[in-house]
Amino acid sequence: MMKTLIIVSHPEIDNSQTQQFLYQGAKLENAIWHHVEKINNLDVINEQKLLIEADRIIFQFPLYWYSAPSGLKSWEDTVLTRNFIYGDKTYPLEGKEFGLVITTGLPLKDFQKGAAENFTLDELMTPYRAIADKARMKIMPIFPVPQFWYKTELMQMDLLVDYQRYLTQEMPDSLNNKQTWFEKKLQELDLNSNIEDKKFLELILSNFTSRIEELDQLNDTLEMVKEDDEN
Repeated sequence: MMKTLIIVSHPEIDNSQTQQFLYQGAKLENAIWHHVEKINNLDVINEQKLLIEADRIIFQFPLYWYSAPSGLKSWEDTVLTRNFIYGDKTYPLEGKEFGLVITTGLPLKDFQKGAAENFTLDELMTPYRAIADKARMKIMPIFPVPQFWYKTELMQMDLLVDYQRYLTQEMPDSLNNKQTWFEKKLQELDLNSNIEDKKFLELILSNFTSRIEELDQLNDTLEMVKEDDEN
């Protein structure tokens, strides 16, 4: 079973509605939530061991002046030493997946050339991807969470499903991998669970059905194109 390590940085995480929501979503059997600001005595060897034991490593933080909070930077400087990343030519993180969950107070449309911020999130996150590249990791697309407090309950539930997929679904994010993830999730859920779990189950079922319909429509379209080519 794939193991996911979520390296979380937020100096006031208990007051963050967004991070508390994501924390609930990260309560999965094969996911570890690791909040760097709450580490009192940093044990470098233990931190590196956590990274080595994980299959997917996620950096999660709010965007502070186009970067992460200082807590993550301090953790990086201490734990991600040159020798550990690549210096001794052993590359202990090689082949592992690396992802970024970025929360922002601005809408995504502001992060593009000519818009309010004038840079994309991909451009702003280049330093983190450079570290992953140096470590020979597989880089995942960024998972942005913009303006969480504006989301309706239904939008939040959709976000929860997508977040859990980001943490645990096989990559790439293909229709086949989505279908496999939904099927597995449905098998894990207890139909006799509480009301909140039943709401989540209904959302999973709705998403699963829509994915199947999407796949069926795509297959129908491909068949039509194939017939036209043959004619």
